[in-house]
Amino acid sequence: MRHVNIPIFIPHLGCPNQCVFCNQRSISGTLFFDAEKLPSIIEEALSTAEDAECEIAFFGGSFTGIDRTLMISLLDVAQSYADAGRAVGIRMSTRPDYIDEEIIDILKKYTITQVELGIQSMSDRVLEISKRGHTAADSLRALALLKDSGFETVGQMMIGLPGSSPEDEILTAKLICGAGCAAARIYPTVVFKDTELDEMYSSGAYAPLSVDEAADRSAAALSLFDEHGVACLRIGLCDSENLHSADTYSAGPSHPAMGEIVEGKVFLSKIVRATRSLISKGCGASGKTLVIECPRGCVSKVVGNKKANSEFLKKEFEIKRIKTIENDGLLGYNIKVSFI
Repeated sequence: MRHVNIPIFIPHLGCPNQCVFCNQRSISGTLFFDAEKLPSIIEEALSTAEDAECEIAFFGGSFTGIDRTLMISLLDVAQSYADAGRAVGIRMSTRPDYIDEEIIDILKKYTITQVELGIQSMSDRVLEISKRGHTAADSLRALALLKDSGFETVGQMMIGLPGSSPEDEILTAKLICGAGCAAARIYPTVVFKDTELDEMYSSGAYAPLSVDEAADRSAAALSLFDEHGVACLRIGLCDSENLHSADTYSAGPSHPAMGEIVEGKVFLSKIVRATRSLISKGCGASGKTLVIECPRGCVSKVVGNKKANSEFLKKEFEIKRIKTIENDGLLGYNIKVSFI
């Protein structure tokens, strides 16, 4: 069944500070939130989501940090749709430092399908430079509380934050896996206008990653998630999130196919390793056709954006032809290679 999130954006409500990279009003396109409109927002979304599994998703702010009365009121409305069988449940995003025993007790009363934590980094140095307002220990504590209470969690991380290195990002991905997260999201850092990060960029204090750099570093994190069975729900901001508006976007790795580029790099790494192993066993490649079997729906990712992967493989292994076929027996990023 098709899955649909009904996004309810709550910009900055409950957020205790302004991270250097954050301008949620630009990202969501919302300047304020009118709680009385929640039922009409849900009804409108449901009217276009026939035969779909729908989740009501509170995104954009720090949901568990908003006024308790308002939070419970919003949860009550969302729960009424779950009780009526019109939604499968409720998901939300929040900050690690806004998860505690009191919040856990409240959430247990509702059909919460997932809690997403804006971890961003597990480096205290990076968190401090980014003015995130919490520590890596806060993230680990929140993840443990949620896991021990039976909630499924999603760890959100960012690539290319100020002061962040590839090693910091690998550590973040490893700790997200080790904490038992069911899923993750990877967001290469984009510079939005009217943010402190934009001022840092303008002054030369911050240099955003290129698309290729962001893709390489995101692919390293994605590979770790894949190895540990952690699903990656998204790579990069949605193309619709004002990334092409001169009024909101300033700089950084914004690309409409960022997710496919990153996944293509993961596939390429596996294909290169498998092909080298095949050649080391005496299967000469020169002049032959390399056959790559991949999961259904992944041919374009294997070929690469603008055929980049195919061109690399031809040059690397001195082959003239590549044949890519779908194999229903393969899942995830698993591939098989052979020569004919």
